[in-house]
Amino acid sequence: MAHERTCPERKARYAAALAAACFILLSQPAHAQGGPPYYTNDPGTPGNGNWELNLGYMPLLYSGLSTTHTPDVDINYGLGDRIQLTFENAWLRAQDGSEAPKYGAGQDQLGVKWRFYDKGGLGISVFPQVSLNNPDHSVQRGIVPPGASFLAPFEFTKKAGPVDLNWEVGYNAVHKGPDGWLAGLVVGHDMSERLELDAEFYGLGTFNNSNNQQTLGMGARCKLRPPFILLLMAGRSLTAAHNGQPSFVGYFGMQFLLPARPFEK
Repeated sequence: MAHERTCPERKARYAAALAAACFILLSQPAHAQGGPPYYTNDPGTPGNGNWELNLGYMPLLYSGLSTTHTPDVDINYGLGDRIQLTFENAWLRAQDGSEAPKYGAGQDQLGVKWRFYDKGGLGISVFPQVSLNNPDHSVQRGIVPPGASFLAPFEFTKKAGPVDLNWEVGYNAVHKGPDGWLAGLVVGHDMSERLELDAEFYGLGTFNNSNNQQTLGMGARCKLRPPFILLLMAGRSLTAAHNGQPSFVGYFGMQFLLPARPFEK
């Protein structure tokens, strides 16, 4: 097929960047500073019987190629006060240089978050997630990784004076690929009851150092009116945008809290 006729080096670079894009986009909603629009998660859960739905446009731009989630759909349900059930997927648009764009479904991402510690202002959770391919030939088109993966991260949150700190570390076991790691930190401050500003440092990579990335982003959450929260984030790699480093990462979307209820103060 025509879309298969690319040189091995470009296909390898393309696959590595797309795998990293799918790997970092395992972000879920929370009540504190972690979660969408950021890649770093925190221990927050929706609350018993509540839904948190995130719908976002997520561009990831690299040197000579791009991957865009148009849109990314992230669905979360609270089972009790400390457990969150999660499903996420996206419709992907991938383009390599001047070649025609390729489209297809991303990997299904299924997760369960458990906040097992919440005392003295410190919250800790574990958030195992599995990513599975769909039978829609996205693997053959080269827009998703060829195998499943299992992510096992821990999330932490702590208030430090006027700012909230959220950080996450995790291990990613990959079928048909190198295992990897992730680490993220979000520092945020509530400017008012409706506006929150944050900064995020996020790093990910593989243990064989074949594809490591570190990004810095700035973002905001704006509570419009129940149940709508505007989500914004923009950032880029800390180093020059080459060798698989992104020149731009972003999230532009909306969070819906259901059933509709007044925002927490």
